[in-house]
Order: sequence, then structure tokens, then C-alpha cells
Amino acid sequence: MPTEIKLPRLDWNMEYGTFLGWLKQPGDAVAAGDALFTLEGDKAVQEIEALDSGVLSLPANGPKEGDRVPVGTVLGYLLAVGETAPSSASTPSPPPAIESPVVSSASVPASPSVRRLARELGVSLDNIQGTGATGRITADDVKAFKQPVSATEAFISPRAKATAGRMGVDWKTVKGSGRDGRIRERDIVGRTPAAAPSKIRKVIAERMVHSLRTTAPVTLHTTADASQLLNVRNQFKAAGGDVPTITDLFVKLSARVLQQHPVINARWEDDRVTLSEAIHIGVAVDTPAGLMVPVVRDVPRLSLKQVTAKAKELIDKARAGTLSAEAMRGGTFTLTNLGAFGIDAFTPIINWPECAILGVGRIQKIPVVADGQIVARDTVTLSLTFDHRIADGAPAARFLQALVRELENPVPGLIESGE
Repeated sequence: MPTEIKLPRLDWNMEYGTFLGWLKQPGDAVAAGDALFTLEGDKAVQEIEALDSGVLSLPANGPKEGDRVPVGTVLGYLLAVGETAPSSASTPSPPPAIESPVVSSASVPASPSVRRLARELGVSLDNIQGTGATGRITADDVKAFKQPVSATEAFISPRAKATAGRMGVDWKTVKGSGRDGRIRERDIVGRTPAAAPSKIRKVIAERMVHSLRTTAPVTLHTTADASQLLNVRNQFKAAGGDVPTITDLFVKLSARVLQQHPVINARWEDDRVTLSEAIHIGVAVDTPAGLMVPVVRDVPRLSLKQVTAKAKELIDKARAGTLSAEAMRGGTFTLTNLGAFGIDAFTPIINWPECAILGVGRIQKIPVVADGQIVARDTVTLSLTFDHRIADGAPAARFLQALVRELENPVPGLIESGE
């Protein structure tokens, strides 16, 4: 019988998705694993792969590019040889088209990321002549063709636009105080956030409240001597090449300690504690659209160099708005670093359903007593919030103790994968 193609759920609280177009044409042969269509969820754009094989058949009343579609909606069918689609799929008349200045024809050859860029810039792909292979439209083609949606858009600084995204301010309604009406960051900061928060802001809010309502959070604070950690990073700087960030070093060392303390790497699922077989560490990233947490997978199996490269790739995608929903799934532990903002200690919120999240503060020199002498040492404050349903205070404290030891003697933990 025909196989239904349904709109999937990209995230645990997703109810609707924005359909961005088919990547196959009706009548095309489709194999399991082929990219079928592009879908925008709450935080990411993703190419959806076929779960089965067959010939693609689309109903006349199927969704058009830009339509907002409920999760579970049947979008089309995969047919075996000799099969026909259900009659109900072709009899209804198509719904009225949704007008949009950025919706383009599905037949235009362009990648999902290029289509997303076109929507963001208010450009119709139908009007662009592609310069890529076989006439495919590239990102450069879109940027070269760009026409401002309004005069305001052409006069906003990148910093102001990023601030507007974080604050939930509709910058298109802001009057700029800069030269020729250019919108500057202070124009955004002076505005009250929009009454209706952005979609991503709503998702962040829902997740934070859900975490606080469904966990029993407790936060422990401690300090560590970060002198050796800085020495290691300075050696990488002197050697040249890719230099790991402080966060990269914490990701690698945290994974080593999680192997020794598996309960901190557990999850609360179906009213019971589930120990995670792998260690996938999420890294909190501040982006123009809001907080995102891409996941570095199987950290113990990666060298420090590989962790650095993977983290950079994920963070760059998050800030560029091209991070897929899949790249934010499956974390078992989260790390958030506010040291760059001069923060010493804070109370991070657990990334549910994980057991714990580690907050890293700034590294600063402070006077400490060593061997009866007062000396200046580089220290860092660590804040571990954990779910008391999963772990008790003593196991959480032992995890922090072990992490402090790793930080104060980091070389073995950083070269364990043959670095």
C-alpha cells in the first residue's frame, strides 16, 4: 500500500513546521535516505530524508512553500510499481495561495540554505539568474540581487540587528538616530521589547519553565586553580594552528570526568533514571536569534583537536542561522561559559531531560595562600546545577572535586586520545 510522507516533529515541543519545498519532483524514484523536502522548525532548517523507497506522488491540495503545517500532516506518498495514490489525495482543490514576498517556485534550483537567505533578505528566487553549476542559484547570487524590504533595513548595523534579535525587538519599526537614519545599537536598547516575542524566544521560554517545573535543581559552587589550563592554551597559541578555546578544554576534561561519574551523565526518562551509554556535550551559544545548544557527540572518542574543530563548526552554524535541529538533539550534559562577560558565578538552568549543567565563570588572578605565602593565582569558579531526583549532593560534589583535579593537572586528560 502507498507509504505516507508525514511532516515530522523536529523537537519535543514542536506542533507546527514551515514547509520550504520539495527536493524531488512528482514521479521521481526515491530511495530510503534521499533528501525529500526542507522543513523549518522552531530553531533550525533541516532537509528531511525518506524513510522508505518508492515513486513520489503529491496530492493536489498539498502544502506550498512557506505554508505552516501541523506535525503529522500527510504531505505526499511513496508508491510501489503499479500502485496509485489514494483518491482523496487528488480530488480536493488546493487551498488559496499564501502571499509572501519571499516565496519562490519549487522548481528554482537552489539549496535550502540559499532559500533561507532569500527569505531573510526579501528576495524572490524567481527573479534571479543562477551562476552556479547547471544554473543553480548561489548565496552570492542572492546577495548581489538583494533589494531592501524597506529603507530601514539598509540602514541597520550588524551589531544593532544582533541586539534586536536577543531582545525580541522588531527593528524594522525602529527609527534610527545615526547618519542618514542608520539604526544603531543604542536605538534598539532604548526600545521596549515587542509585545509578541519571537518564535525562538518563545521556545527558549517554554524550555526554561519546563525545566524548572519538572526538575529538582540544586547548584553547587567551587573554585579551581586554572594556571595550568592557561599554560596549556598558551602552548597551543605559541605552536600556531587551531587554538582550543577555554570552553573546548572544559568540554574535553568534563567528558573524562563524566566517564568516572556516570550518574551526572544520566537522564530522567519515563519517570526513571536512564544511564547514557555515550557522552554528548552541549555547548550553550549566544546567537542573534537567541540561546542555542549544539551538541559535540562522543567527546571521549575525539582528540582535543577534533573537539576544537567540531565545536567551532557547530558554533559558526548556530550564529549563522544554519544549524540543523539534529545538531541540537541528544545531549547528555551541557556546558555554559559566561567568563567572557566578566561573570564569576551563576546558577545555570538544567537542559532537560539531562541531569546536570556546568557553568564556567571568568578566569582571574586573585591572592591565595600557598605554602604559607600569599601569591597571585589564576582561578575559575564552577557552578554545577544538577537534578536532585537523579543524583544526590555527595555524588555531584565528587564530580566537581574530580573536575577540579583534572583542571589543575590538565595535560593527561587532554592528550588521552593521542593528541
